[in-house]
Amino acid sequence: MSERVKEQVCEGFILFEARAFPAYTWLNARALLPRVNSTIDLDVFLLHQVHSFSALSTIIMPVETALYDLLGVEPEATEDEIKKAYRKKAREHHPNPDDPEAGSKFQEMAAAYEILSSVETRETYDRFGMEGISGNGGRGPSMDAADLFAELFGGANFGFNFGPDMRPRRTRGEDTIINYDVTLEDLYNGKTVRMNMEKQIVCQVCKGSGAKGSAKPKQCAKCEGKGWTFIQTQMGPNQIGTSRARCSECGGHGEKLREKDRCKKCKGEKTVKEKNREEIHIERGVPNRTRIVLSEAGDEEPGVPPGDVVLVLKCKPHPSFERSGNDLLTTVHITLSEALLGFSRILVTHLDGRGVHVTSPKGKIIKPGDSIILRGEGMPIYKSPDQKGHLYVILEVDMPEESWLKTVDQPALEALLPPKKPEMDPKPAVIDEVPFEERDIVDFGEGDEGDWEDEDEEDETGEPECRPQ
Repeated sequence: MSERVKEQVCEGFILFEARAFPAYTWLNARALLPRVNSTIDLDVFLLHQVHSFSALSTIIMPVETALYDLLGVEPEATEDEIKKAYRKKAREHHPNPDDPEAGSKFQEMAAAYEILSSVETRETYDRFGMEGISGNGGRGPSMDAADLFAELFGGANFGFNFGPDMRPRRTRGEDTIINYDVTLEDLYNGKTVRMNMEKQIVCQVCKGSGAKGSAKPKQCAKCEGKGWTFIQTQMGPNQIGTSRARCSECGGHGEKLREKDRCKKCKGEKTVKEKNREEIHIERGVPNRTRIVLSEAGDEEPGVPPGDVVLVLKCKPHPSFERSGNDLLTTVHITLSEALLGFSRILVTHLDGRGVHVTSPKGKIIKPGDSIILRGEGMPIYKSPDQKGHLYVILEVDMPEESWLKTVDQPALEALLPPKKPEMDPKPAVIDEVPFEERDIVDFGEGDEGDWEDEDEEDETGEPECRPQ
């Protein structure tokens, strides 16, 4: 056997092992070649590989790829590639304390990374799947989600504490988000709102245990206290995906009270509903979508401080005014005589009910669409309500009705108005008389233009079109 043939066979065995055992990656295995550069070394290496081939031949590819799919990597990915993929996925799906389902997606990825980052557990998973992981009684070096975040993100855990059972534990209660509709008048003038609210408070009978007397919860039999179970999903022909889901029996708590041991008041839920009345002050000039926070007024949970109630102000569209920052915009219609001769009248009824009187300059002709600015008549500036933005007014000129024209001396009116435009000079060689017809501009472009074809484009080349047979 020539040296080159021996090297090629050697590379083949190394590639085979790299695919059979992804923990021994191709890059790491390929590093063996410089050490088998002599005839004797190659022969010894090949002899060892041939004798061990029967043991390896039963392993071709991982029997299950769900964990690799979860991190978005190939089964032959290197340790660095798996770590980078996990960092990227963890940032995309980091736990959100406002989400009741927060952490579940991250927990799946954390479990996948914990298994695939260990050489021992990765080999076990590749050979036997999740049954091998759960059946051998061990998962390699244990690392919980908090440790993973500490390693990968310098200690950041996005507001969660993770216990050894990989379940997220809240450091505070959930926030309650309420979208509250307001008018532009409310934001301009300010408003005090009294709201009847309902929230969960810790049951005072059982003190938040959910149990009656001294009864204690039992470990959930379905999830064995973990709070989650593995589920398998058919991903395709001969391909099954494995993922984790919150235990449906205990709701993710890992423990459960028997029916007879539950508190009679809260029915084992640990909290009960309570109604209260909150007073909220909306300040003048506050921006749209402002969040007003009522600290620790949210639902209570045993063992953690209550969350906040967050009111999100959503301003409804106004029929007359449009807001942009501290400025307002409105449109005012004036008559033809006002456009030509000027006006001095109340143009706008403001958001606080005031009339805004404006006088146009003498000799100023206003054209349709002209705009003016009324300084200091915009929105109050938030936190500085004595100062205001500006009010912009678009002036639209309304032409008189046809009935008015019949009541005036038209020749006299024509003498007063500017002269008509003269006929075109020189005139075009061909002139067509076309009837005058009124039509709404919305009808412009109606009809299906996709039905016609440009015959000139078809004949541009003068060659027949080639069609596939």
